[in-house]
Amino acid sequence: MLGKPLHRPPVPEASRAKMEAEAKAAFEAAQREPSAEAIIWLGRRTAYLGKFRESIEVYSGGLRLYPDDPRIYRHRGHRYVTVRQLDLAIADLQKAAGLIAGKPDEVEPDGQPNARGTPTSTLHSNIWYHLALARYLRNEPAAAAEDWRRGRDAVKNPDNLVAASCWLFTALRRAGRADDAKAVLAPIRVDLDVIENTSYHSLLLMFKGERSAADLLVAAPEGASGSAVRYGVSAWYHGNGQVAEARKLWEKIVAGPDWPSFGYIAAEADLARASR
Repeated sequence: MLGKPLHRPPVPEASRAKMEAEAKAAFEAAQREPSAEAIIWLGRRTAYLGKFRESIEVYSGGLRLYPDDPRIYRHRGHRYVTVRQLDLAIADLQKAAGLIAGKPDEVEPDGQPNARGTPTSTLHSNIWYHLALARYLRNEPAAAAEDWRRGRDAVKNPDNLVAASCWLFTALRRAGRADDAKAVLAPIRVDLDVIENTSYHSLLLMFKGERSAADLLVAAPEGASGSAVRYGVSAWYHGNGQVAEARKLWEKIVAGPDWPSFGYIAAEADLARASR
């Protein structure tokens, strides 16, 4: 969005051999039996190696075989967001949303399990979450808020609650609906049993006035989690009229290497709009 080329991110050496072996096994499984499930895992394992456009090709091939499988549209839509093709992402995710209408939800298995090995998201919640994100990146905060609300309500666990609520709060504020945004914070407590989305939990506590922006920024790690924290604080600053402070954080985020992360892409989108 800022005119910089996207380069394949490096795979951590500590996990490279394992990830490459998993991708090889996924390829062999899809060759033996090209089921929708096998194709999805091949696409996911390919993306984990930073081969995002190759993963999109995998999903596109899968859709030629399974044109009515919402899972494939969901995953391809996610990767269209990664490579900044937002119109294509929205088209895929809207198609997925139509295909799940009136159908029961299902747990989405984790490719990179959390510390407890407990998946925290579902097909429905992920479709709405990624559709909302694409709309937010395209500067459609009101529409994004409605989709994040659907994603939040699709599954009841603390991790989904804090992840969707953090973006929902931010989108509502950007849409000028401060009172609705404040209401989003009502179920957020410090003692929520959050497994993996601790950055979003901390941000929500900051929005409630129970944490300080300075403390969150000092504690923010490098990588995707740190970008999420920095972007959340920047959105808070922006909503408070502290535009210069927000821009400094956007610039800090995009100076880092984790360009596939949602916090990075959101900062990039905001900077691109501010630079027009």
